[in-house]
Amino acid sequence: MESWDDVEKPLLLVENASSPVLTQKSTHARDVHILSFAFLLIFLAFGAAQNLESSVNTDKGLGTTSLGIVYLSFAIFSLVASPVVRALGSKTALILGTSGYWLYIAAHLTKLTWYIMYPISLYLGFASSIIWVEQGTYLTHAARSHARDNNLHEGTTIGNFNGEFWGMFACRQFVGNLLSLAILRDGTQGSPGEMKLLYAVFLCSMTLGTILMCFLNKRDNVEKESQDSSRSFCVSLLSFLKSVITPLFDVRMLLIIPLMAYTGLQQAFVWAEFTKYVVTPTLGMSGVGGAMAVYGCFDAICSLVAGRLTSGLKSISVIVSGGAFLQAIVFIWLLLNYSQARGVVSIVTMAAVLGIGDGVFNTQISALLGIFFKRDTEGAFAQLKVWQSGAIAVVFFVSPCVSLQAMLVVMLTAVCIAYGAFVYLFLQGEEAVSSSRL
Repeated sequence: MESWDDVEKPLLLVENASSPVLTQKSTHARDVHILSFAFLLIFLAFGAAQNLESSVNTDKGLGTTSLGIVYLSFAIFSLVASPVVRALGSKTALILGTSGYWLYIAAHLTKLTWYIMYPISLYLGFASSIIWVEQGTYLTHAARSHARDNNLHEGTTIGNFNGEFWGMFACRQFVGNLLSLAILRDGTQGSPGEMKLLYAVFLCSMTLGTILMCFLNKRDNVEKESQDSSRSFCVSLLSFLKSVITPLFDVRMLLIIPLMAYTGLQQAFVWAEFTKYVVTPTLGMSGVGGAMAVYGCFDAICSLVAGRLTSGLKSISVIVSGGAFLQAIVFIWLLLNYSQARGVVSIVTMAAVLGIGDGVFNTQISALLGIFFKRDTEGAFAQLKVWQSGAIAVVFFVSPCVSLQAMLVVMLTAVCIAYGAFVYLFLQGEEAVSSSRL
């Protein structure tokens, strides 16, 4: 048990501006700023390129198939990402994870063929699993450390840090798609020269984001690493299998999984179906950038606001309810009035509402995992990426074979199931649900 003297020592040290405690406190927020801006630079390029894939690389479905491979391998590699991240270390894992995105964009400066795109897509799935599992872990560790050092409420701090990150991350759609809109000015189809220029700009942005990652501080648990290094291979393997399987026996995880899968479905719906069947026929390929910029703008604003409003399970339940309701309205609108929903105002409105829903789900699921799964944060975020990316892969693979109306029915069913499971989680109450431990 700590004495009062031990508790008050850090508070006294803060008075000294040169103290290591003050430096450490400011470091947590600094790392979140750097991480958020680096992800913005990297994913503004990939996000905008991804939005164009289903419209640009239409030969034998090369664009959607390559993205399907990306997210399928993402889901598979996420199962092994947790021990790989621990072995690499936090900073190395984040930097290595950017390499797959860099190669994917660089490939678009060459003549695209399946034997170039498919292997790169497979590697991108591996890199994605590394960077995203570590992102969730890194951000949660920074939030907990910041809350502990500043005597703040942990749940509120996790919500604020997630709000900042996801708000900045959502800006990728706004900035990246404005670049697409500005560069692709040749009517409904960008010229080859404009497309090369666009991908060259994207590549420069990714390079800057990777360089920025180098300024992050390491957040590795030294004690944990030394213990892991002394284990035998069999013990390590059993520990890994336990970290993958055990969450599936936790009622909290089982109730969150439908929401995880739905977030993947709704993101892929926007990237593949909404841009292809709703935006492009009305606004052309150059209009995809404008519509997705609106989507990203509202996604960013909502992420920041939702993060600030997050303080516990009750606030999370209210925010998630609003996001699910708004997205369901868009799906019903398209399903019942698709022919009347082709105007510019309608498309912009739907893009904004879909962006609000995405901002809600990203911040609130990350906050839930950070609050509930303190003992195995890597494993919890690995589960998120497995279910999320697996759902995205399904949409990209079936997209060429399924009509928009059929996909809308699937989306409505999925949001109802996901929200129903989440309501049950909320009705259990925070204390009742917390009784189930990893």
